[in-house]
Amino acid sequence: MHLSPALEKRYTREQHSAREAQRLAEFIAWGPMIFQVSRLMLKFGILELLRDSDEGLTRAEIVQQTQLSDYAAKILLEGSLCIGTVLVNTETERYTLSKTGWFLLTDPATRVNVDFNHDVNYEGLFHLEEALREGRPAGLEHFGAWPTVYEGLSSLPEQVQKSWFGFDHFYSDSAFPSALKIVFGYRPMTLLDVGGNTGKWAMQCVGHDPDVEVTIVDLPQQLAMMRRQTQGKPGAERISGYGMNLLDPSADFPTDRHYDIIWMSQFLDCFSMEEITSILSRAARIMDDDSRLCIMETLWDRQKYEPAALCLTMTSVYFTDIANGNSKMYNTEDMTACVEAAGLRVETIHDGVGEQGHSIMVCRR
Repeated sequence: MHLSPALEKRYTREQHSAREAQRLAEFIAWGPMIFQVSRLMLKFGILELLRDSDEGLTRAEIVQQTQLSDYAAKILLEGSLCIGTVLVNTETERYTLSKTGWFLLTDPATRVNVDFNHDVNYEGLFHLEEALREGRPAGLEHFGAWPTVYEGLSSLPEQVQKSWFGFDHFYSDSAFPSALKIVFGYRPMTLLDVGGNTGKWAMQCVGHDPDVEVTIVDLPQQLAMMRRQTQGKPGAERISGYGMNLLDPSADFPTDRHYDIIWMSQFLDCFSMEEITSILSRAARIMDDDSRLCIMETLWDRQKYEPAALCLTMTSVYFTDIANGNSKMYNTEDMTACVEAAGLRVETIHDGVGEQGHSIMVCRR
């Protein structure tokens, strides 16, 4: 198994004393309560109030400023003390924000993850055991009877859509500036954006290069959302759509033109390894010796910092329970195996793309 230096140190030897390990075990056992208490400390603005106070706040002051009952404030504050997001001065009985509370409040990735887990995953996770045993997204039934989340995405409740797209875009958008430099270093005139979703990457491309033409391949309902999102924007006339069910092994990629770059961003993690191989094999059919296929993924084993690997492996649980039942956040070994099984080879891997640990695998025939 390949592991980055930080992960090698973290995952191959014991990190905790017995007492620390016992606390972590209890943290896991009470995880649902810990999550909801912390989420509500955010929602009710308590962590923000503590951050903005010079000397901290008493419980009475928190009650006054939040309009919560004293009972509710006591439940949340006592829980947060034990969770570790707040501290208390026992002499003045004033609460202040801890370092953990500060990150929970101010770290953009953490806030996106909280919303995503509450709105998209939380209730459906009750069915994770079924999903693992049966290989289907059993938790998705909480929202509707779709085979995968992608067919139902446009029909999900508004807040769920907001958190889903917030999560999806957050982890890709920060990588776009660096990715554009890498991709357009190959001077493409035509680009095939596979799984282009709402067209954010396509809009970045036509804004970056005044001559490039982009074709987005996605489900018809996703293309309809894309057209609404891009309509009337500069460069949108150079973006076209090609409706395709990529899970259909008989569905071929467009052959109306030669594509210099085939782009797959945070896309292949939506499929099983067998499905990835099928998709890459069909992409390889429309490539020539000058074409390049660029795969941008957050490969969990290449992460520079351990919290990122934690987020990614837990995102795999979302794929299991909600998204489709058979995909995950892959590591380098698995993705390379799919590339080679499709008759392609990895030419190079660019690590550290953007701020959220993306890598771009550049593949050729």
